[in-house]
Amino acid sequence: MSVTAPASQTVGDSAERRPSFNALRDLVAADMAKVNETIIREMHSPVALIPQLAGHIVASGGKRLRPMLTLASAGLVGYEGERHINLAACVEFIHTATLLHDDVVDESALRRGKDTANAVWGNQASVLVGDFLFSRAFQLMVADGSLKVLKILSDASAVIAEGEVHQLVTTNDVETTEAAYLEVIESKTAVLFAAAAQIGAVVADRPDGEETALESFGRNLGVAFQLVDDVLDYSAEQEALGKTVGDDFREGKVTLPVILAYAAADDEERAFWARVIGELDQRDGDLAHAQALMAKHGTLAKSLARARDYADAAQRDLDLFAPTAHRRALEEVIDFCVDRAY
Repeated sequence: MSVTAPASQTVGDSAERRPSFNALRDLVAADMAKVNETIIREMHSPVALIPQLAGHIVASGGKRLRPMLTLASAGLVGYEGERHINLAACVEFIHTATLLHDDVVDESALRRGKDTANAVWGNQASVLVGDFLFSRAFQLMVADGSLKVLKILSDASAVIAEGEVHQLVTTNDVETTEAAYLEVIESKTAVLFAAAAQIGAVVADRPDGEETALESFGRNLGVAFQLVDDVLDYSAEQEALGKTVGDDFREGKVTLPVILAYAAADDEERAFWARVIGELDQRDGDLAHAQALMAKHGTLAKSLARARDYADAAQRDLDLFAPTAHRRALEEVIDFCVDRAY
């Protein structure tokens, strides 16, 4: 499959229109304001370090895509209540907690170009505040009163933790297969996308078919999103990416571009990958050489093709729903997630 521009990308009289996040953001703006109020309220603690550290990462510039998926999915199925507000905040707390823990595990000093919480306050504080946010998330789930919602989000939290451990095992392992890596990103990333979208249908008490379609939509979108992130780490400028290019490389993470490059490599190239990823013996010029090998074997284009396959599947998942403003906004977000790499 060749990598082409997203289908929704059209050329106008004077300029090319690229997919945008703006339609979704604007559509859920009023609800998102309530979610932000909930986040601020629920981060409160008499222990001053907790809101300081949690607020630092919450305010670090993320798009809040996951809670927006909950809001938009609820809107897609015509929900008119308020339960989706607290649950969207719950989704964001789970995501933020995982980021705090990820940065400690990865020993990251920057996230989206800003100091990570662990770089400012240390690893111990970051881990403990991450635990606090997980606990707050479960309090919000219990307050919602739905055992089904509690099961969906608690199961997602458990799978995310399993994915973190699985990734730890595959780090530096250049023999990791594509199937094994897809298992990691489905667990680490896609499962929360899936849960965020699914609970939009659950709170509206929609039929099982709609709930299943939204869960599948979120899962496929999450995989596509992460695969594009894998590509961006080797191909984008820091300003576009929001973090230093080559972070995954320096940490020895085995992502799809590396897996495909290793599979296509000759003996000399495999020895290179074993040294820089497997042994983390990295020297000046190694990142550039890794990028050159990926260009030689077309592994970034192949990774984007995989992302587009999942994006196309996410588009098909939405076919069940009427072509409302919510559906159109979600469809554009699918294209936006892949289009970031162009």
